[in-house]
Amino acid sequence: MTIESLYQIFLQHPSIQTDTRKLKPGDLFFALKGPNFNGNLFALKALEMGAAYSIVDEDIEGANDSIIKTDDVLTALQQLAKYHREQFNIPFIAITGSNGKTTTKELVSTVLASHFKTYTTEGNLNNHIGIPITLLSVQKDAEMAVIEMGANHQKEIASYCVYTQPTHGIITNCGKAHLEGFGGIEGVRKGKGELFDYIRARNGTVFAYDDYDYLHDMSKDIQHIEWYGSKKGTVTGHVLQSEPFLEVAFTKGGSFTSLKTQLVGDYNLPNVLCAVAVGKHFNVPDEKIRSAIENYIPSNSRSQLMEKGSNKIILDAYNANPSSMKLAIENFAKLHADKKVLMLGGMMELGEESIAEHKNIIAQIDAYKWDAVVLVGGDFAKIDHAYTFFANSTEAAVWLQQQHFENTYLLVKGSRSMAMEKVLQPV
Repeated sequence: MTIESLYQIFLQHPSIQTDTRKLKPGDLFFALKGPNFNGNLFALKALEMGAAYSIVDEDIEGANDSIIKTDDVLTALQQLAKYHREQFNIPFIAITGSNGKTTTKELVSTVLASHFKTYTTEGNLNNHIGIPITLLSVQKDAEMAVIEMGANHQKEIASYCVYTQPTHGIITNCGKAHLEGFGGIEGVRKGKGELFDYIRARNGTVFAYDDYDYLHDMSKDIQHIEWYGSKKGTVTGHVLQSEPFLEVAFTKGGSFTSLKTQLVGDYNLPNVLCAVAVGKHFNVPDEKIRSAIENYIPSNSRSQLMEKGSNKIILDAYNANPSSMKLAIENFAKLHADKKVLMLGGMMELGEESIAEHKNIIAQIDAYKWDAVVLVGGDFAKIDHAYTFFANSTEAAVWLQQQHFENTYLLVKGSRSMAMEKVLQPV
């Protein structure tokens, strides 16, 4: 079956599912497979559960007209997403970076949605499966689309651009993330820079943080750049205060002089400035920009401030790398609080640099006084330190419940595989 023919079926059944546990009647079931699963085995079950069609790439015993066989299901999904994308003549804004891309995506899409019909990546669907599904969720009434792109190796962002075809691009930053796959910090910049390479070749527009010198190098020869920063750019501002929430003072770019966010950490300054710059570029009224950002409440374990009894908890447990961990600890150290407790999970995908980077975090912790420090899993197990260590977050949760902290600030952070949010759950 051609992609054009499959697209006609999609128009009649514009809801995609790859997991039968989440299937709804009328969905198109794409039978993806990987090292530990094979969706083809569930193709008939999906039909029994109400799927309109199952798209497969293996022979299915008992197949009927509702089974559509392709050469490769993932390729078909991506090609379908590309064909759907090509039906639109609206801005598609792609966002990538080592840190802050999801928060930036949320802020940018919230600002745009205050004035335009906007579709965006839900949650963290930012990979080779999630991006096509996001693209296929964009409906015909769309005026804007904001697409998050994650990556852990070279050529990954370039592959996403093939079917996303972004008109605008944002690289939040390039830090020490996925060093194993990218091959060091220069590899990170090259890999993330594939987004700017695509934009450059098509005379598109990028938004870039002026304070990062490397973004000047990475955006060289791009004709259309909207700079934002602490001192230079079409939008400029600085941290007015960051306790408990970030408040930004604006020196250029908006009629408002300040914004009071509900984000924790002054490291969110570039993310806020970016959202304002994007809003201004697309002529979103200033009052809508201000209101959108001030009313955005993070709920995705990113820079999220929680209260439990008399304690305040900064939950930043969706992911961690040396760059984001360093910023989080520095921000936490600056908070004015009588009692502070660190609960940090290991950092993944750092390759040969992992031990050294974990030692760097230990040295940073050593530089401050804490009421308690708990380290969980990963390569924290392989280095000497004077702190409490647990193999997993469940063990750490037991420890936390036994402490009976009162009037204490806690920072909870770690890589996704550490599931550090579990330290806050009853055991």
